[in-house]
Amino acid sequence: MGILSKLKNAIGISTERETAGLTDVKLLQWLGIDSDKPEAIAETTYYTCLKVLSETMGKLPLKYYKSNPEGGRVREPPNDIGELLIRRPNPAMSPSTFWTTMETNCQHYGNAYAWIQSRYVRRGKYGGQIRAESIWPMQSDCVEVIMDDVGVFGNAGQLYYKYNDPKTGKEYVFRQDSVLHIKTWLTWDGIMGKSVQDILKDPIYGAGYSQKYLKGLYESGLTASSVLQYTGDLNDQLRKKLAKEYNSLLTGAENAGKVVPLPLGMTLTPLNVKLTDAQFIELKKYTALQIAAAFGVKPNQINDYEKSSYANSESQQLAFLVDTMLYRITQYEQEINYKCQTDAEMAAGCFYKFNEKVILRTDAKTQMETLKDGVEHGIYMPNEAREMLDLPPDPHGNVLIVNGNFVPMKDVGAAYRKEEKQE
Repeated sequence: MGILSKLKNAIGISTERETAGLTDVKLLQWLGIDSDKPEAIAETTYYTCLKVLSETMGKLPLKYYKSNPEGGRVREPPNDIGELLIRRPNPAMSPSTFWTTMETNCQHYGNAYAWIQSRYVRRGKYGGQIRAESIWPMQSDCVEVIMDDVGVFGNAGQLYYKYNDPKTGKEYVFRQDSVLHIKTWLTWDGIMGKSVQDILKDPIYGAGYSQKYLKGLYESGLTASSVLQYTGDLNDQLRKKLAKEYNSLLTGAENAGKVVPLPLGMTLTPLNVKLTDAQFIELKKYTALQIAAAFGVKPNQINDYEKSSYANSESQQLAFLVDTMLYRITQYEQEINYKCQTDAEMAAGCFYKFNEKVILRTDAKTQMETLKDGVEHGIYMPNEAREMLDLPPDPHGNVLIVNGNFVPMKDVGAAYRKEEKQE
């Protein structure tokens, strides 16, 4: 037999062998993967909480300020990295998309990473400097954090980030100062955060199973299991054939409400399992509140208005800002200020800050009354109030004004004391 014939036989033998893919249940079980386990992202409450936190982070505009020696702060032109963070982190993403992606990765995986891509400029205006070109978020499940705790590469305690790019298959290693690293509130070592899906495995998976149960119930036309009683004896093959036939007649939305004929001697008894008896709705609602509480999301934000109303939605939004987002915002600001500024900029009092006031935007009437009170009491200048309303400045609006009847506290009652002296 020639070589070509042997190759043909080998090909024929190999194609006849049984193969296993990622959809093979036995292979997945052998690898320790539960194929029946629902994904956390597919659970409604978990997805809603991710959406609320990520979109909230994405809607906060980032500003660059400098501390005023006389008090307060003033806007300052940002540096090269600031230009990227505020206007366009990279050619493919707007700032809103960038911060949303960071928060989504952080909440789902426990940590979020972004690589600051930079290059050395030899000539021109910025000759002899390292300039940031773009900032790219990295997929958190493709990042491995390594600590040089013995000082192999110089300073002990430095972190290095090994990234396996899922698009190109290449592996990169980045220094600590070129990666923005955001973590969740739960961290045992201060370096790596733990995700909510790892903390609340049982409630999240339980909610996922309940969702799958409802899906199966709808697909079966809300038909419960039944017992088919017949007279006589059937072997296993005929019994399975009979069960399969009546399953096709009784289940499915297309069979809902249909009449199923039964031969003489057969009795069909439904096994009704009522959702109300199992307190299905109550347990599902309680699980949803548990998941939301772990994220720091308020009940009204997951459409649970049982103990809230439109009237107190503003106070709940304020509670969400103070209890949940203020910590998240502070962590982002501290990481950005440390890794996106030079020592000279920090010494000069420059800093980045998110404008959290956008979360507390109210109706037009309340907003107008607030701005009016601020201007009349000398807190806002008229042009500052006009800027908040996206109106152009007035040439005479950069001045603080107050009511002419106001007097300093030390002069309160001076007019009465003067009249007493004249008398």
